[in-house]
Amino acid sequence: MKSPAELTDLFRDRGRKMTAQRQALFAILHGTEAHPTAEWVYERARRQMPTISLRTVYQTLNDLVAMGELEQLDVGTGSARFDPNLAPHHHLVCDDCGRVQDVPVDFPDVAVPQEVAGGFTVSTTEIVFRGLCATCAHGTRADGTADRAPSQSNHHPHKECHA
Repeated sequence: MKSPAELTDLFRDRGRKMTAQRQALFAILHGTEAHPTAEWVYERARRQMPTISLRTVYQTLNDLVAMGELEQLDVGTGSARFDPNLAPHHHLVCDDCGRVQDVPVDFPDVAVPQEVAGGFTVSTTEIVFRGLCATCAHGTRADGTADRAPSQSNHHPHKECHA
């Protein structure tokens, strides 16, 4: 992802209003390799700026997506995720806690068979691997205490998976 200064210049060049809230959001996004939800970004922004609104967070994220600076993902975790990594890659998704992790590997031999494609022209391929992250697979929380069996609820046992 571009630096906060580069994003500030981009917003100004496109006639977008630059605010301290947006600059704080740029810094939060630039400092994470996670695939945050808008709510995750909002919670971190509120620590710095208690008056920031969730609407401002959504608007800024949507503007960044429209400008091609973030990719919005729907990986079935219940909330849209925002990916700052614009390089071609795929994803691992934990079915228990919702953690999303990049898979920077190309799979050049993956193709839709012609008999199935029916004339459809594929422009991109996105592969999502689903399963359990190491923490959820071992059934322990980040603090070392025992966790429940996988998939009994939508409780997220470890904080890093909220990103």
